[in-house]
Amino acid sequence: MLDDATIAGIADELVEAGKSRVPVPRLTQRYPDMTVEDSYRVQRLWRERGEAAGRVLGGHKIGLTSKAMQYATGITEPDYGVIFKDMILENGSTVEWSQYSHPRIEVELAFLLKEDVEGPNATIFDVLRATEYVVPALEILDSRIEMEGRTIVDTISDNAAMGAMVVGGIPVRPDDVDLRWVAAILYKNQAVEETGVAAGVLNHPAQGVSWLANKIAPHGDGLKAGELILAGSFTRPMWVNAGDTVFADYGKLGTITCRFE
Repeated sequence: MLDDATIAGIADELVEAGKSRVPVPRLTQRYPDMTVEDSYRVQRLWRERGEAAGRVLGGHKIGLTSKAMQYATGITEPDYGVIFKDMILENGSTVEWSQYSHPRIEVELAFLLKEDVEGPNATIFDVLRATEYVVPALEILDSRIEMEGRTIVDTISDNAAMGAMVVGGIPVRPDDVDLRWVAAILYKNQAVEETGVAAGVLNHPAQGVSWLANKIAPHGDGLKAGELILAGSFTRPMWVNAGDTVFADYGKLGTITCRFE
């Protein structure tokens, strides 16, 4: 494990990279013995730096839960990060492309909790009981660490590549639809780029939420009422550039759109 001073130095580098939009060199190249636990230590300190600067926690994200994402990244285990409230954007938002490094889009479902969900033995049923609404969401991936050769250690340190999220469509109660069969068509500039079904996320998107509750429990953390939980992408990430318009059609759950300027 890395010493505390090195962990603090990495966290400070990532805070600065978020401001400068200049990714730092890959951590696993510089610290080949860095572990997953080290990377979550970096992420927790990065979160504390954000909160000390006035950012407010709005939820959590789960990443790499689907085979589509695992194949796209070469990483075979899920990860997680935090969502600050200033990362949550409204449907139809115009997004400043230059505020992100290597931005990409993923298609997901978000769970709005009305009750706490705490591990270590949380189940999919606990999640469904605790959920007020499920709503379509697009995640904007960001990269504060150079992407070439990244491993899960780099990604976790980088807050699981969380940049922002756009929430839209039609909120539904979790027992109103079969969440496994929620499907989406992702367009860029009127052309279909990706399609997917939510069952691709651990066979049920709520399974990812229970996984997260159990994963963070040993750190004395839990999922709280009022938080939004991004359950993981069921499409591969789609690159976007300045001038691109993104549109996602979730069928009966409505649509989301945003434009990058």
